[in-house]
Amino acid sequence: MLLAEIARTSREVAEAAARSVKTELLARLFRETAPEEAPLVVTYLAGRLPQRRTGVGWSSLRELPPPASEARLTVAGTDGALDAVAAVSGKGAQAERARLVAELMGRATAEEQWFLVRLLTGELRQGALDALAVEGLAAAGGAEPGEVRRAVMLGGSLGAVARRLLAEGRAVLPEFGLEVGRPVLPMLAQPADGVEEAVARLGACAVEEKLDGIRVQVHKDGDDVRVYTRTLDEITDRLPEVVEAAGEVAAERVVLDGEVIALDAESGRPRPFQETSGRVGSRLDVPAAGAALPVSPVFFDVLALGDRELIDLTAAERHRALRDVVPERLRVRRLELPDAPEAAVRAREFVDDVLERGHEGVVVKALDSTYSAGRRGASWLKAKPVHTLDLVVLGAEWGHGRRSGTLSNLHLGALAEDGSFVMLGKTFKGLTDALLAWQTERLQASAVEEHRWGVRVRPELVVEIAFDGVQRSTRYPAGVTLRFARVLRYRDDKRAEDADTVASVRALLR
Repeated sequence: MLLAEIARTSREVAEAAARSVKTELLARLFRETAPEEAPLVVTYLAGRLPQRRTGVGWSSLRELPPPASEARLTVAGTDGALDAVAAVSGKGAQAERARLVAELMGRATAEEQWFLVRLLTGELRQGALDALAVEGLAAAGGAEPGEVRRAVMLGGSLGAVARRLLAEGRAVLPEFGLEVGRPVLPMLAQPADGVEEAVARLGACAVEEKLDGIRVQVHKDGDDVRVYTRTLDEITDRLPEVVEAAGEVAAERVVLDGEVIALDAESGRPRPFQETSGRVGSRLDVPAAGAALPVSPVFFDVLALGDRELIDLTAAERHRALRDVVPERLRVRRLELPDAPEAAVRAREFVDDVLERGHEGVVVKALDSTYSAGRRGASWLKAKPVHTLDLVVLGAEWGHGRRSGTLSNLHLGALAEDGSFVMLGKTFKGLTDALLAWQTERLQASAVEEHRWGVRVRPELVVEIAFDGVQRSTRYPAGVTLRFARVLRYRDDKRAEDADTVASVRALLR
């Protein structure tokens, strides 16, 4: 398959308004896809790279060679070229990567270049397309969307299901079941405005401590223990503590869902998320890392026990099974609540205790809910305090796709002691179409520099930003950045000098 077909479909899907049209566009593409290429096609459509990181930055993409006049670049050829880019290391790596990227771009048409630039920079951002891809794949394979969705849930990968469905047909779908040793995509929670709202929406529910750790799925089959991340990467060798803890689980074969978190040895309070993330992500001397910063597993669900799949059982039934095999010290703290008037009060008291213990909030789960692997189910709701900062816009990048022609990705700064503004990070989230149009006009009027990527502006516009936390960063000059920043509103009532300071942001580091 030519990359041009994916680039064209990606553009057409972004431009289409009706879900039915988007689905048919994807179905058309999948009908033309060879089974062995299906995993790559699905990955590219979602704006992801199999290589995860290529080391390619904007500096390598600012000046592109003239585009090819005819589409000849194949999907497999593109993947091979990006493999070569990702493999570059050592002295002169940046120059060599730039050369390889220029070579790839020279073989691409204008539309393919547009697609590749956004794919390499993470600006394609079509993760939400996965749900549509399931429907398009079902149409292409003569299956029902529900059949494909369940196969993806239990098979752990849309690409793997696509490959077999396109090669073998609908009859293969029942073969995708939950197996110990094969990870499945985790169920996710939707946000709620507060625990009271969550309890009111769900009725009879459980309120569980929400840990600011790393999601893990643990598969145990006798003495064989495997640990996977939420993205299905195996990290068993990095977490000997989790493997050891699995030995305390009173089951020969089991699949557990939970988190790992680093806790302070003296207070028992959680250490900063970045420390947990750094420890789990480390590929260095794991025993030494574990001794320096041990992590603790906390389990909140069980997906399989013995030879039984449990995902179709209710949350209440699954928790009883969890309680039977997992020691209390390894289970999440939770409060079960009936559908009663006093439930919200008790939930609020539980939340207050959770926050006092240093955790980030709670997850409220309907007791009658099944486990919707790989989906952000409405029966799990997360509630946590919203942190906000007043920051100054320092620049903005031109948007892509639906946001083409608008200044979208904001550069955010805090006030330094010397009166200057120091960049903390970027965000394009939380912007409505009306707000995009307004800020584009306003930022162009205050631009002091214009670049191909966007503009730098006078530091005068204050924006209120919500975020989930602060973490250390060597990428930004303040040494800190915001996690999951999103725009709440602009504050025309505030001057730039009224913005939050770098010192106040650093104080939020726990």
